[in-house]
Amino acid sequence: MSALAWIAVGSLTAWGWLLLSQGFFWRTDQRLPHRESPADWPDVAVVVPARDEAEVLPLSLPTLLAQDYPGRAEVVLVDDNSSDGTGELARSLAARHGGLPLRLVTPGEPEPGWTGKLWALRHGIAAARERAPEFLLLTDADIAHAPDSLRELVAAARTGGFDLVSQMARLRVASGWERLVVPAFVYFFSQLYPFRRINRNGSRTAAAAGGCVLLRTQTAARAGVPDSIRQAVIDDVSLARAVRDAGGRIWLGLAERVDSVRPYPRLADLWRMVSRSAYAQLRHSPPVLVATVAGLALVYLVPPTALAAGLCTRDAVAASAGAAAWAVMTGTYLPMLRYYRQPPLLALTLPFTAALYLLMTVDSAVQHLRGRGAAWKGRTYARPEVAGDA
Repeated sequence: MSALAWIAVGSLTAWGWLLLSQGFFWRTDQRLPHRESPADWPDVAVVVPARDEAEVLPLSLPTLLAQDYPGRAEVVLVDDNSSDGTGELARSLAARHGGLPLRLVTPGEPEPGWTGKLWALRHGIAAARERAPEFLLLTDADIAHAPDSLRELVAAARTGGFDLVSQMARLRVASGWERLVVPAFVYFFSQLYPFRRINRNGSRTAAAAGGCVLLRTQTAARAGVPDSIRQAVIDDVSLARAVRDAGGRIWLGLAERVDSVRPYPRLADLWRMVSRSAYAQLRHSPPVLVATVAGLALVYLVPPTALAAGLCTRDAVAASAGAAAWAVMTGTYLPMLRYYRQPPLLALTLPFTAALYLLMTVDSAVQHLRGRGAAWKGRTYARPEVAGDA
C-alpha cells in the first residue's frame, strides 16, 4: 500500500476506536436523570459572577429571579469590578421584576494567584453560606433558565444523591459562524469528556459545564473549592475533579431549557472564546500541543484529503479508507446537529471546522508564548506555576 493509504487506514482505525471505545461520546441522550420531588425542599443560593455583563443581564437575570422554587432561595450576584454599570442594572432589574431576593456583592480586584471568575465565586459563595443553604447554583451571567430549572436540578440531585449536577447550556446558534463552530464545540468537548463515562459510578473522568452547576454546599467545603482551584482557567473541569477527589458524586448532561444568550456573531468572537483557554487545556505543554495537532489532523483532516487524493491518483485503498472514515465522522456528528436543530448537511463541514479549531489551538499557544496567556475581559492569566501562590 502507498503511504497515503496507510495514513488513511490509520485515520479509519482511530475513528473505529472513537466510535466504540470513547464512552459513546456522540450520543446526546444524557439529560437530567430520574427525579422526584423531595418531601422538604432545601434552601438554595444562586451565585452569579458578573463582569461587564450589562449587555446580556436583562435577558438572563429576570429568568433567575422568576424561578418557581418551592423552598427558600436567593440570588447572589457578584459584581466583579464592572465598568458598564452591571451592579446598578442588576438592582434595577430586581426592582422591576421582583421574584427571588437579590443580594449584590462587590469583592474588589482579585488577589495574586486567583482567576477573576473564581475570585468572584469565592466571595459569592462566602456571602451565600451566611444563610447555610444546602445547595449552591453556580451559573454564569449569560445563562437564561426556564422557570422550573432550579426545581428540576435540586430534585435530580436529591433523588440521585449527587453532590454536583451540571448541565451544558444550549449555546446560541443564530449567525452563520455560530452554526459552523458552536455545535462542534460541544461535540469536541463531549469527545474529550464523554458524558456517559463521567456519570458512571466510580469513573475517574470528571468534568462540568460552568454555566450551570448545582453544588452541594457541604461537598464544596470538603473539597476546599473555590480556594483549591483558585488558579484554574478551565474552572468547571477543575471544580468537578475537586468534587470527585473529595468523594462526591457528579453528573453532567445536555440542557433542554437552559440557554446561553451571549452572541458570537463573528468568527473573531468565537476565535477568542476558544483560543483563550485552549492551551491551558493542554497544560501549557509543547509536546502535548504537537500531539494534539497531529491527532486533529489524522482524525479530521486526513479523511477528506485521502478521499480526494485517492480518487485523483486512483489509489483505491486510500480513497476507500478516507471515505469510510469521513462517513463515521459525519455519522457521529449528526446527533449533535439534531440537538442544535441544524441541517444534517452541515455535518460535511466538520473537517473544515476542525481545521479552524486546530488553528485556534495553535494561536492559543502562540499568545501564551508571547506572554498574553489566557485573556478574558481585560485580564490575562499566566500558567498556574507562575501565577502566584501554589
